[in-house]
Amino acid sequence: MTTAQSLPPRTPPGLRDPLARRRFVWLLAALVIAWPMLQLSGFAPSALFAPGNLQVIGGFLAGFMPPETAPDFLAMLGKATLETLAMATAGTALAFLIGAPLAFVTTRALSVSRIGPGPGRAQAAVVRQAGRSVLMVLRAIPEIVWALVFVRALGLGPAAGVLALAITYGGMLGKVYAEVLESTDTRPARALMESGSGRIAALVYGLLPHCGQELISYTVYRWECAVRASVVMGFVGAGGLGQLMDQSMKMLNGGEASSILLVFLVLVLLADALSNALRRLLA
Repeated sequence: MTTAQSLPPRTPPGLRDPLARRRFVWLLAALVIAWPMLQLSGFAPSALFAPGNLQVIGGFLAGFMPPETAPDFLAMLGKATLETLAMATAGTALAFLIGAPLAFVTTRALSVSRIGPGPGRAQAAVVRQAGRSVLMVLRAIPEIVWALVFVRALGLGPAAGVLALAITYGGMLGKVYAEVLESTDTRPARALMESGSGRIAALVYGLLPHCGQELISYTVYRWECAVRASVVMGFVGAGGLGQLMDQSMKMLNGGEASSILLVFLVLVLLADALSNALRRLLA
């Protein structure tokens, strides 16, 4: 075998990645930025594998087995699960009622002043900016903070969690809805408005056919996040699975906590199946 035959074939110049050097530079820049951040955050994965820490973690996880299956506890678990689902669903529904109109207002593609010169351009810009500011304020405050406020005002129970989810998730839904509507093909909506159509018709017939699946998929995902968030808010007295988990952890009952975590898993699988079903229905 000759030397030329033993060498691997060279990559033709036309098949080389022209952005390889730029990607490598960005990767180095990301590492340079990330490393000091990891140091400032005290991130030390090796501490997890210290002999004493491994023994503590192993003993803690061993207490989760087997899951609790006592009839009395399962009855409480079923009630808490229904409360969590109700809290997440009602909170997401109210968040949609808050976020969808704000997204409609802040979407520039649906602005009548955008189709040509005329009066009202300055007023439309002010209204859009005001809507964006409202969305920013709504999503800037975590739902756990709102839950603490509403628990003091309304007392313990899921009502505080519903309002907390509605406010924070309303800002998130409105922000993402507006971005999705802006990123899709806006020419059909523009053509409808230029022909005299209203903004609602331009939204329904010009924008939603192109991004309806993405909007529904994100809404279902946000509902899934609401289920998890409602669990966290349960630790401050908002009811549901979180409050039951708080009680189990304080009593060092790992079997009950394990059963609750299994219910979490089932709820996430349910949300994923629902999202897939809706996506196939709208395909």
